[in-house]
Amino acid sequence: MAINAAEEESIESLKKWWDENGKQLLLLVVVVIGGYGGWLLWQNSQAASAEAASDLYEEILTLAVNEPGIDVTELERSSILGLSEQLRSDYPDSVYALYGALFAAQQLVASNDLDGAEQSLQWILDNQPDGLFQQTDEGLVLATNLRMGRVILAKGDPERALTLVNTINPSTFESGFAELRGDIYVAMGRIVDARDAYIAAQQAGSGSDGLRMKLDDLSDSI
Repeated sequence: MAINAAEEESIESLKKWWDENGKQLLLLVVVVIGGYGGWLLWQNSQAASAEAASDLYEEILTLAVNEPGIDVTELERSSILGLSEQLRSDYPDSVYALYGALFAAQQLVASNDLDGAEQSLQWILDNQPDGLFQQTDEGLVLATNLRMGRVILAKGDPERALTLVNTINPSTFESGFAELRGDIYVAMGRIVDARDAYIAAQQAGSGSDGLRMKLDDLSDSI
C-alpha cells in the first residue's frame, strides 16, 4: 500500500527527531541500565558483606556466651578479641562490628586491660552509622556509655566518669546510670549523694541484690 503524503511527513519528522535526539536517548538508556546494574551489584556486595560479618559475629557469640558459672578461657578470649578486630578492620560500617567491639571491651575488662576496654568502647561511639537507611540502636549507645563510665571509674578517675554521666540522657537505662552515679559519688566520698543516687536507681526499677548491699553499706557510714 502506498504511503500517503501525511504518512511520509510523519516519517520524515520522526527521522529528523531521531537525528536530533536519538543519540541522547540511547545514552540515557545506557546510563539508566548501567546505573540499575551498578545498584544491583552494590546491593549484592552489601548482602555478601553483611552475611560475612554476621558469620564472624556468630563466632563471637558462640565463644562469649556460656552457661552460668562457666568462664571464658584465655584461648576463647583471644579468639573473641581477634574476631572483633577482624570485624572492625574488614566491615567497619557493619552493626556487627559495633556489637563485636562491645564484646571485646567486656573481655578486656575481664583481663584487667582497662585502657584497651576504653579504646574499644570509644571506637563504638566514634563509628556510629548515621545515614538515611542505617542508624545505631539507642540501646547500644546507652550501654556503651554506661560501660565507658564504669571503666573510667575503675581506672580511678571519678571526676571524668561523672562528667560523662552528666552528658547522657539515660532514657530506658535510668536505673543503671543512677547506680553508676552512686558508685562515682562513693569514690568521691560524697556519701549522702551516693545514697540518693542508689535510691533513685531503685525507684527507676532496679531490684538487684548488689544495689541493696551498697545501700546497706552506706547506712552504716552515715
